[in-house]
Amino acid sequence: MAGIAGFDHVAITVADLEATCRFYDRLFGAETHVDHSVGGRTLVRQIRLGGAMLSVHQAGNGIDLVARRPTEGSADICFRWSGTIASAAARLDAEGIAPVEGPSPRRTSDGVPSQSLYFRDLDGNLIELMAAD
Repeated sequence: MAGIAGFDHVAITVADLEATCRFYDRLFGAETHVDHSVGGRTLVRQIRLGGAMLSVHQAGNGIDLVARRPTEGSADICFRWSGTIASAAARLDAEGIAPVEGPSPRRTSDGVPSQSLYFRDLDGNLIELMAAD
């Protein structure tokens, strides 16, 4: 039987698309995958962050195929971190980003013991970096 294989991408709504994309690029080396622009204005940008895809929607972009009430700062996203949780903490520290919580013991979706570190992006979205032990 066919079924869910995983996530393809997650969409977030942001107050300033360009500032948000710069933020994720500075932190994680975001690679632009697709820009959806109308009249020279980018309304949606898909960025790759390692093996994850984030679809960044400019608030009020007029696109109808979105959540019923897209709101800045309403997302809670967990990214798997490829290094140690200490290296994730060092990355945030280097950018002057204070963790909200962590490192905290967690388990990955496939049951592996891990550590997580939480912080907020420019819009207040809760971002979790999870490193398997």
